[in-house]
Amino acid sequence: MFSRLFLLLVLSSPILRAAPFTGMVDGERFTYKVGFAIFPHAGDITISAIAEKSPEGRALMRVTTETASRGIVRGLYEFDNTANVLIDVASGRALSIQESGEDPKRKTDTATTFDYEKRIAHHVDRSRPERTADVTIPAGDPIDLISALVQTRDWNLKPGEKRDVLMVFGRDLYPLSIYAEGYEDVRTPIGKFKTLVLVPRMEKDPKGLFKKGGEIKVWIAQDGSRLPVKMQLKLKFGTASLLMTKYEASAK
Repeated sequence: MFSRLFLLLVLSSPILRAAPFTGMVDGERFTYKVGFAIFPHAGDITISAIAEKSPEGRALMRVTTETASRGIVRGLYEFDNTANVLIDVASGRALSIQESGEDPKRKTDTATTFDYEKRIAHHVDRSRPERTADVTIPAGDPIDLISALVQTRDWNLKPGEKRDVLMVFGRDLYPLSIYAEGYEDVRTPIGKFKTLVLVPRMEKDPKGLFKKGGEIKVWIAQDGSRLPVKMQLKLKFGTASLLMTKYEASAK
């Protein structure tokens, strides 16, 4: 439920392109506790990265996001979801995105691959075949919301600055601007941090969450780790907050 909310409802410089992916390194793993509305521990989210090689020897990074409801919430709403994004490290381009999961309402089973020569995204939805489609890739290099948010840790933005990204969710691609708003002190289970607050916004033809006045925020630690120690999704019916509870660095 929680990662789907982040992915589905979101989330002057040009669209970011041809920039290496440096948001995570091989073996890194972020674990978050999700609080939602009156439930302090409604779920857990882990984001992990594993390095791979293409058949031609190009460096790839697989970013996996796993989400599960917990405790009382799981008794009311059993949710499990896994999203895998394969990224070309040199260009920062998403090569493929796969998502699978299940909740009381429906299963999720989708795969999207990107043909950059033809500028076409091939989206296959096995649970809802009517949504299977080929979509033209607009200007820019698409990336999913979670990978974009962890990539912000390496941007070194200052308050008042922004960068633009081409966001992809399923068969939908649209531009987002990510603004640096200011500094805040944040306390998490792994410590207290001075952070930079980043806010994605859809400035033209807002959809979903943005059309309804919702908001996403991410807090990036300003120490050497640059960890995304907190994320938040604000909706009319409640706020989902992600606090980092564990950080595992690369073993290399």
